[in-house]
Amino acid sequence: MSTGRMIFAIIIITGILGSSFFYVGRRIYQALEFLFPNIDGRIFTCIYIVIALSFILGRMPLPFFLKGAVGWIGAHWLGLFIYFLLFFIAADLIILIGRIAKLIPADMFLSTRFYAGTAAILLSAAVFCYGIYNARTIKFTSYDVQLNRSLSDEMNIVLISDLHLGDIGSEKRIDDVVRGINSINPDIVCIAGDIFTDDYFRLKNPDKASALFRSIESAHGVYASLGNHDGGSTFSEMMDFLERSNIKVLNDEHVIIDDRLVLIGRLDSSPIGGFGGLARKDFPEVIAPVDVSYPVVVMEHNPARIGEYGYDADLILAGHTHRGQLFPGGIFTKLIFAADYGHYQKDANSPHVVVTQGAGTWMMPIRVGTNNEIVSVIVR
Repeated sequence: MSTGRMIFAIIIITGILGSSFFYVGRRIYQALEFLFPNIDGRIFTCIYIVIALSFILGRMPLPFFLKGAVGWIGAHWLGLFIYFLLFFIAADLIILIGRIAKLIPADMFLSTRFYAGTAAILLSAAVFCYGIYNARTIKFTSYDVQLNRSLSDEMNIVLISDLHLGDIGSEKRIDDVVRGINSINPDIVCIAGDIFTDDYFRLKNPDKASALFRSIESAHGVYASLGNHDGGSTFSEMMDFLERSNIKVLNDEHVIIDDRLVLIGRLDSSPIGGFGGLARKDFPEVIAPVDVSYPVVVMEHNPARIGEYGYDADLILAGHTHRGQLFPGGIFTKLIFAADYGHYQKDANSPHVVVTQGAGTWMMPIRVGTNNEIVSVIVR
């Protein structure tokens, strides 16, 4: 993208976000003004601007204690704001239709707008609270896959992705994830990218997190591929963390598991900040040294890349999409990705694809209409 187009895109996005934040703030103020006619608009505006910008402020070089508090407010506000926006728009559309159809008398407009706005606020709060609760639970999903090159004995591959360590609530979730993995007796554990969120130093207690990962009980080990958020200036610290956590990272490399199948891990194609000089290879180069008499399983973080694989791969394990994380985000992931979630196979001879919605959340510690999940793929 040219510099001019990038600047234009930034201006458009900033304009849309600014207008949305203004719209939500104004609707909240109108509801409060109806209840409290003497409310000071200047004080409300100052408080609202600080809250609205808290997500950005939390990523600035603030003192540690302040950075954590502002980041916490920002992450939660962003999730709440999305539903404020959706429900306020729905309420205003209903009012507009009511006025056009002359169902709302002119002298009842202000009160109707208040009650509609209040309903929007209450619905937003209810969905937000549910989303926080739902993000603290883990769902177990299982698929039974008959590979094109079959195994002599079935194998239980446990798949997780998108832990996003460093985001709100991510480290607290590790214990539940590890206990969940151990409860289903994996033969092998695959982590399909986005273990971190851009910066290793966002972890509060990396030693505890590493110890929890080392407690994973897997017959043939724990392997990972890198996602777009697993790079940047702290890439070397991330790799050191994974090494001491007994997680083997495959950077366009392969291993043979129990003399039964080949596991390949791909570098993500668009890392944020780069992978310390590592560059993604073309798949023919990656698979050239592989003994393809074995079934081939590929960890590929982004399912947008599954079109690169032909009959030389049997199973692709992916994440990245979060299945939209917040409703109605799943509508858009279905439009963007051929396989945004679940089991997919283009035709009988194509590789199977399993996409997980992830074991963690990104940016906002909220899930609505989706779940954190641990996936068990029984391959035969």
